[in-house]
Amino acid sequence: MDKTDLPPVGPDDLPLSLLEMGCSGRFELITHPLPKNKPLPPHSTLPHGLPPTCLDLKTEVEKRFLRDPAWLPVHDVDDAFHKFLKISKRQKEVDSLLHCSLSPLHSGLSVVRDPTTGMLLDFTEVLLEDTALSAKNSLSLQRQPGPPSESLRGSNTNYPFLPGGMEELTLEQIKKKSELEEDIDFEKDLLTVPPGLKAGMDFSDKEARTMKSEVNLLSLLSTFDDVLDALPEEKEGVSQKEETVKLPRTNSLEDLGIKDSGNSPSQPPANTVSLTEQKKKPQEEDKGDNKKWAVPVDITSPCEDFYKRIPDPAFKYPFELDVFQKQAILRLEAHDSVFVAAHTSAGKTVVAEYAIALSQKHMTRTIYTSPIKALSNQKFRDFKNTFGDVGLLTGDVQLNPEASCLIMTTEILRSMLYNGSEVIRDLEWVIFDEVHYINDAERGVVWEEVLIMLPEHVSIILLSATVPNAVEFSEWIGRIKKRHIYVISTVKRPVPLEHHLYTGNSTKTQKELFLLLDSIGNFLTKGYYAAVEAKKERTSKHAQSFGAKNVSQHNTTASQDRSVWQTLLNYLSQRQQTPVVAFTFSRTRCDENARSLTSLDLTSSIEKSEIHSFLQKSLTRLRGADRQLPQILLMRDLLKRGIGVHHSGILPILKEVIEMLFSKGLVKVLFATETFAMGVNMPARTVVFDSIRKHDGTGFRNLLPGEYIQMAGRAGRRGLDATGTVIILCKAGVHDMGDLHAMMLGKPTVLQSQFRLTYTMILNLLRVEALRVTDMMRRSFSENHRDTQTHEKRITELRNMLSSLPPLDTEGQLSDLLSYYHTITELRITTETLQQAVLESVNGLKALSVGRVVIVNNSQHHNALGVILQVSNDAVNRTFTALIICEKGNEEGAGDNQSNKVSLHIYNTALFIPEGPCSHTVQKLKLQDISALTTKTLKVIPERIIDNYNKRQQPRFRLDPPGQAISTATQELLRLAEANPRGITTLDPVNDLHLKGVDVVEGVMRQRVLQDCLKDFHCIHSPTFTEQFARVQERMSVQEELDKLLFLVSDQSLTLLPEYHQRIKVLEALQYVDSTGAVQLKGRVACQISSHELLLTELLFENTLSPLAPEESAALLSCLVFTQNTQIDPHITNTLQEGINQVLCVAQRIGELQRDCGIAQTAEDFVAQFKFGLTEVVYCWARGMPFAEIAELTDVQEGTIVRCIQRLDEVLKEVRQAARIVGDSVLGSKMERASLAIRRDIVFTASLYTH
Repeated sequence: MDKTDLPPVGPDDLPLSLLEMGCSGRFELITHPLPKNKPLPPHSTLPHGLPPTCLDLKTEVEKRFLRDPAWLPVHDVDDAFHKFLKISKRQKEVDSLLHCSLSPLHSGLSVVRDPTTGMLLDFTEVLLEDTALSAKNSLSLQRQPGPPSESLRGSNTNYPFLPGGMEELTLEQIKKKSELEEDIDFEKDLLTVPPGLKAGMDFSDKEARTMKSEVNLLSLLSTFDDVLDALPEEKEGVSQKEETVKLPRTNSLEDLGIKDSGNSPSQPPANTVSLTEQKKKPQEEDKGDNKKWAVPVDITSPCEDFYKRIPDPAFKYPFELDVFQKQAILRLEAHDSVFVAAHTSAGKTVVAEYAIALSQKHMTRTIYTSPIKALSNQKFRDFKNTFGDVGLLTGDVQLNPEASCLIMTTEILRSMLYNGSEVIRDLEWVIFDEVHYINDAERGVVWEEVLIMLPEHVSIILLSATVPNAVEFSEWIGRIKKRHIYVISTVKRPVPLEHHLYTGNSTKTQKELFLLLDSIGNFLTKGYYAAVEAKKERTSKHAQSFGAKNVSQHNTTASQDRSVWQTLLNYLSQRQQTPVVAFTFSRTRCDENARSLTSLDLTSSIEKSEIHSFLQKSLTRLRGADRQLPQILLMRDLLKRGIGVHHSGILPILKEVIEMLFSKGLVKVLFATETFAMGVNMPARTVVFDSIRKHDGTGFRNLLPGEYIQMAGRAGRRGLDATGTVIILCKAGVHDMGDLHAMMLGKPTVLQSQFRLTYTMILNLLRVEALRVTDMMRRSFSENHRDTQTHEKRITELRNMLSSLPPLDTEGQLSDLLSYYHTITELRITTETLQQAVLESVNGLKALSVGRVVIVNNSQHHNALGVILQVSNDAVNRTFTALIICEKGNEEGAGDNQSNKVSLHIYNTALFIPEGPCSHTVQKLKLQDISALTTKTLKVIPERIIDNYNKRQQPRFRLDPPGQAISTATQELLRLAEANPRGITTLDPVNDLHLKGVDVVEGVMRQRVLQDCLKDFHCIHSPTFTEQFARVQERMSVQEELDKLLFLVSDQSLTLLPEYHQRIKVLEALQYVDSTGAVQLKGRVACQISSHELLLTELLFENTLSPLAPEESAALLSCLVFTQNTQIDPHITNTLQEGINQVLCVAQRIGELQRDCGIAQTAEDFVAQFKFGLTEVVYCWARGMPFAEIAELTDVQEGTIVRCIQRLDEVLKEVRQAARIVGDSVLGSKMERASLAIRRDIVFTASLYTH
């Protein structure tokens, strides 16, 4: 069939065409307008011609990368732009510049209804507040939520929510200018060149000026005057406004409110005033009650009406609650914050559970934080069984993050708070478990940061072991959060403890167990001496007769140890005292003790099969090779016999198996280190201490009472045992009784602040203008002694006093009165410090011997001569007995000494000469009463003088004439005074007493200069001088106290302020912040990183990681998480060695910079904290070597290796985030690959608790 050529479609033709449907011969009519001058498509639903090919890659790339303006580079614009234009000939679309995102609506419509019928009457426009608030510019909870992807962890560009207790700024503070602010004249001072550009706009007046149009707003309004007259109410409103405008600026909005109501005619004033008064009343009450933020709750009397007050509890317990638990629950129902300090196993978890149940009832959320990851995992399992809706967030695991109860480590909560996570909005409770961990030097600061950063609407529950200063600590939290904290502490343990000494070491002596401290807390010395006797009997006859030869107190051989343990454990299992926790303060000791007990078997055959099946089931999640690790095989053998080992060197999965078996009662003896006592809730019947000395990183010391109580507290299971048994082994000899007593009955460690500044904290707070680092420092527990409220009260009092004092007369002769006062004060202080230096020196004390004539100044005597009769022996408060001349009648200091006091401050060397007959007194003087040592000495007979004086103090001999010795001495002193009325020569500290200290020499010179100055003052000659000087003195003493208080309230008095400035210097030098304190790109990156932020950021920006392969970069970064010393040198590749050298070089540079900026840490110390012992291990692991082979490369224990690799994974995640901020996608993907390479096998086996 020939192809018919149709004429092209004309404008009047209908746009019709036929479409052939498949092969059936059906046609359909299509009425689409056809595309202009394009050939008709083949009208059929069947495919025609060749099958379609994939798109041309070239055009795709061109379209995606070259023509899309979003892909043009941001930096080197000019060059790239021309290159692109050449290639792409992109059409310019000027219109696209006109499109911008809409600004938020600033108003909405609200409906006006008839109040009775509900009919719609009208719509009114309502202005919306807070419309432009977002997570990037506001701390308010009113801001709009961020994107869902950031809702959990927040983002490091978000602002945090406003921390509770941080006040909004007052008017005064807003008006006060900071140093950086300056007054700007909006006519002349404006800048015309934008930052970053070379030239700017020219705003100078041009010649051609348009005529000013004479229309102004008032002239327009005047035409509406008649309209305004028709609306009288509005007019009244206007007049009222005018009146309020004239109000003076005041310091507080309340004053303004009162004045406003007074001035405005339209409002009844009484009403408003009463409102503001009401507002003021609670404030005044608060001020009066300013110390009582912590409220101790009485738990001695039973809580009778508990079920009446809470008829429908959020959580019902199968047992009757203790009083302390009921009190805590009552407080939770009232939405108050509580601090529960209770003994181990008293049941603190009840409080946490109730809070979780309450928040589920209220449909809010709870965060439960714990110091240790293992504890988080355990709590997750417990709470999951109880509540179901529970999530877990630790560094490497994220389960069910949208749950209503989230369990996490404190570090994660801190980063959520800094990054403004949306979870915080719905948060009702934060539960801090094991709060006594705030004493931890390394991580304690995190608790403080979190407590300070929590917003106002979140209530706090603190759970802790018993601490002596719970009230003080709660007082601090209450003060920074401005809310009451109820302190609930238990009086005694639910299961009392008995403490014993054990001296047995063989079957013969296995019953040698001596009670030392009974269950009611009596220390029995009888038991102690019995233990000493028992031990003595077994020392060899030789040692008894000749004294023990260097028997070391602390060391015993392994075989001795073994026999002690063997004997003790046999004895305990016979008496059914298992399960036993044996605390040993070294990991190797734990392993050795467990291994040495080869013949001990404590389990029955049924228990053995149970242990076997549990082990098999738990280890199924390991790969075949990993199940054969030496540690697992060894543990399997020990566990079947009922022996377990628990310390940081054990593989995490094994640790969990052991914990679970122990809680089921299948592990009878557990050799554990101190970490086992930290929160892991696994009580036993008996606790044994291998030793009472431990190494705390610096040296060996005895256990502190707090540590001992924490560990001993594991003994005694509630509901199972009547008492818990604690046994202290005496292996080499019996411990010193004093040490034992201090350890068992001493006060547990007080909660102390470990607050310190970290770069991450500083950068996170600098990021947000509204939060200042000084605010954080002021609120830390270490600054708890600053009672700002009381200080501020006193400051206002002093200011009022100052304003009420009479004005000073500083005219004419008195013009130099103030400078005279300052000179005198300085001279007084200089003389006093010199005097102190003299009296504390050896030569000074030598000169202060019997017979030395001194000048005495105190409340009774002014420049009176005295002679020393006796010097006391004690070096601390040395006193001098001296004979002093005085007026008749002033022997007892009864004379009028008011005049003396004023003239004290008028510098006067003139000696005291009695006006009437000369009398005398014998007094004990303190060092500060002696104002100078003269060059003269007198021959005196001290005993006679003192005896005679004492005799004449008795009423019978009161009128006797003084004895010969006294009258001679008095006459001599009087003669000296009369001979030198203008002042007597004194011993010069430098020339006579040979004191060569710099400050002494400078002091003497300064003293001379000041003394010479005094001659030139005119004010002394004024008739009203004394009166005016007294006024100055009064005013100045108030002023000085005021200045001191103002200093204490100001930031300058913060202990950490100097260090803060030093750290800011470091950050400026490294360009993390600029000179105005704005955070730069490097600072933004450092915010992402939680530890060693400076080093990691520097390595990122110096591209140290770029040349390395993924496994090498992982190996290199292991130095940030590994903290132990190793004996074995790793074998590593050359590139890695170069990397290590670079890291050390950067660390050295940062260390030196820190030292130059004044930070105390030396560069060597800074570099030494990076340990490269695991580089080879991590490198091989990332390249896929099995774990068994890796463990042989190093002397580090398996558990430690696993923990390090897990933490390394967190570091890699942080570096990946940071690389993304910098825009280095290559490094980001390399970190991802490194992370994948190490996340395998036994290292990342999921916890048994979470699955």
